[in-house]
Amino acid sequence: VRIALTPAHHLSLSDVARLQDLLSQPFTDLESAYYSVVGLTKLGASVPDHKEVCQFLKSQLDPTSVDSLFFAAETSQAISGCEIPVSNETRDILLAAVSEDSSMTQIHRAVSALSSLGLPLASQEVVGALIARINKEDNVVAITLALQTAARLSQQAELGGILEEIEDLTARLDDLGGIYLQFEEGLETTAMFVTAAYSLSDHVDMEPPLKEDQVIQLVNSIFSKKSWDSLAEAFSVASAAAALSNNRFHVPVIVSVQGPATVSHSQPTLQLLVTDVMSQPLASANVLVESAYAVASKSTILSQAPFTLNDGVFELNFMSARPASGYYQFTVAVTGDSRLVLKVKVSTEVAVTNMDLSVVDKDQSIGTKTTRVDYPSKAKSPFTADSHQNFAMSFQLVDVNTGVELTPHQTFVRLHNQKTGQEVVFVAEPDSKNLYKFELDTAERKSEFDSISGTYFLYLIVGDATLENPILWNVADVVLKFVDEEAPATIQPKTLYIPKPEIKHLFREPEKKPPTVVSNTFTALILSPFLLLLILWFKLGANISNFSFSPSTILFHVGHAALLGLMYVYWTHLNMFQTLKYLAIIGGVTFLAGNRMLAQKAVKRLEKK
Repeated sequence: VRIALTPAHHLSLSDVARLQDLLSQPFTDLESAYYSVVGLTKLGASVPDHKEVCQFLKSQLDPTSVDSLFFAAETSQAISGCEIPVSNETRDILLAAVSEDSSMTQIHRAVSALSSLGLPLASQEVVGALIARINKEDNVVAITLALQTAARLSQQAELGGILEEIEDLTARLDDLGGIYLQFEEGLETTAMFVTAAYSLSDHVDMEPPLKEDQVIQLVNSIFSKKSWDSLAEAFSVASAAAALSNNRFHVPVIVSVQGPATVSHSQPTLQLLVTDVMSQPLASANVLVESAYAVASKSTILSQAPFTLNDGVFELNFMSARPASGYYQFTVAVTGDSRLVLKVKVSTEVAVTNMDLSVVDKDQSIGTKTTRVDYPSKAKSPFTADSHQNFAMSFQLVDVNTGVELTPHQTFVRLHNQKTGQEVVFVAEPDSKNLYKFELDTAERKSEFDSISGTYFLYLIVGDATLENPILWNVADVVLKFVDEEAPATIQPKTLYIPKPEIKHLFREPEKKPPTVVSNTFTALILSPFLLLLILWFKLGANISNFSFSPSTILFHVGHAALLGLMYVYWTHLNMFQTLKYLAIIGGVTFLAGNRMLAQKAVKRLEKK
């Protein structure tokens, strides 16, 4: 159920335009392209020239960098017709980054890239890595990234432990005068927390533990700033605006009067504009006058009267109540869609039909022979393809119960080398008639196989959260022959789990000390007054005739010496609090002894008189 909230700050149409202008600046690298393209998509703005953007992504892509793959994959999802090439090595790099030994940023970017590229990952293993990293990186930014990462995982994973972090982070927010609620890390962190909280809550269909006043204060903090310092900050604001406008739980509502708040017989209609935080009209809102009373007489003349929606503006004919001239106080209630939104999952079983395998000659000089294989059996004879041929595969996925064609979320074709253990995974895509087709050009794809000829096991992998019977089917054996075979037929499988070179840390070099002559000179200058005192005592003599050996006198001088010694120990060993404790004890004793000593001297002076 959506709850309507009314904050004090939001993005006006001019604010949205300035935000779009900032995000529309030409980008120079993959990171700026990600912020610009995805940020514009969050605002509902169009991204010009998708082909040029896609070419830029491919030209800047570093397939060995997790960060580069993250920015390219996420950006490609925001534009149409852009497929980022994925090799077997790239997949291994991303999977290796999903480890508790990686930073939270690396885990988030690796999981996001795998999800955007349509590659499989073990969601429960990711949850374990996230929880381990939260225990090591217990800060707002890291936990926010964990929330964003969890929103990309399967709903069957145990996400409850990470979901609880929303409430823990909410407790860390700073309340500024009851109007603003934000993290001390700043606007960008606060905005990304809001985005992550609602993204994960929508994913698991559970309302986030945020109170109405907290949501209003968060909105005020995020949208009170009207100029942004960086692309990243502008992107975070755009993401938060999209999350607050398109979630199933809390939709902040901005209510403003359309035109002057004045009605008359010639203009009897009171008009209200109800929008979200991006100043987009909310047609699903319900606007109701709970009460309207005259300011002078306090008499109610209208109650429980609904506004009617007309061309995006809510209108009320107030003059139909025949009010007298004067000022009136309105209490207006604005609520979101009162219908309960339920998410129901209907599970079913999938069947593979019309599985046709063939080897197609490129010059069409030899006719194509197609072999049909029935699930779950395996083709009786292997298929052979060289650089002059393509291996083709087509099939359909249907509902066992109804016979309706299905398009599951994950459909992969995996080729596993029988000898080396090497695996290459491709994504199978359906056409307009929901017929899945996969064609392997051995000449173009040889780099992904490291030009290793041999027999490969062909597997079909089908998975989806709504399927009761995910499929892993060994369909056939395929013999691939590469002409310019550079690698031996039997090599050890690549692994990323090998000892890395030792990291030798270079500690900061100590600062240069002053010359010994300078140190000795200043030491002598500091000690010179004491030396002068000793010389004068030696020349003139020290008058100690009035020194009394009473306990108070001795205790006073011993205490004074102890205070000087304490100052030295404070300089070498103690901290301020330890020194204050000892100073209170020694100082107290010295004060009492000194007071007693002075009193005795005063008595003796009076007796002499």
